[in-house]
Amino acid sequence: MRETIAALEAEFQRYKALGDSALAQLDDDLVSRVPAGESNSVAVIVWHLAGNFESRFTDFLDADGEKPWRDRDAEFEARTVTQAVTVARWQQGWAVVLPALAGLRDIDLPRHVTVRGQKLTVLEAVSRALAHTAYHVGQIVFLGKMWRDQQWQCLSIPRGASKTYNANPRSEKPSAHAAHLQSIQPPPTTTSSS
Repeated sequence: MRETIAALEAEFQRYKALGDSALAQLDDDLVSRVPAGESNSVAVIVWHLAGNFESRFTDFLDADGEKPWRDRDAEFEARTVTQAVTVARWQQGWAVVLPALAGLRDIDLPRHVTVRGQKLTVLEAVSRALAHTAYHVGQIVFLGKMWRDQQWQCLSIPRGASKTYNANPRSEKPSAHAAHLQSIQPPPTTTSSS
C-alpha cells in the first residue's frame, strides 16, 4: 500500500514541476544574479537543493542522511553558470530523490532513519525534505518573478482570475497541477539578458 507515500511523492512532483517551469523562464544571466548582499542566486539554491537531495536520499533507509562526502558549504558558494548547467544540476538532484521515494511503501513510514545522527521516522524525514523543497522552490519562483516582472508566466492562479478558476478548478491535486505546469512550460530561455 502506498497511499501516504504516493501523496507525499505527488507533492514532490508538484514542486519539481514548479521549479522546472520557473527555471525554463530564466536565462543565463538571471540564474546567477544575486539580489543583494547575503542573498542566494537561483543557481546557488539549485546547488543546495540538489546536494541536499543527493545526501538525504542516497541509501535513504540504510545510511545517515548527511553523507560524509557532502560539502554543504560549497553549495552556497557564489557561482556564475548557464541556465542549461543549472537545469542539469537540478535534474541530477531529482534523479536521486524520485527513485528513492518510488521504492517506499506506507509500511516503511514508522521505520527509523538518521539525519546528522538524529533518529527520525521515514514519515518525519520525508515530510521534512518536502517542507525544505517547498521553501527553496518558493525562493526560486520568487526570484524568477522578480527578475522577469511583466514577462513572467504565472505558475498558479493569475491575479484577478480566482473566480474564473473557482468555477472550473482543475489543478487542486498535485498531479493535475504538475501536468498543467508542464503543459504551459515555455521553451528554455538561454540567451543572456544583460
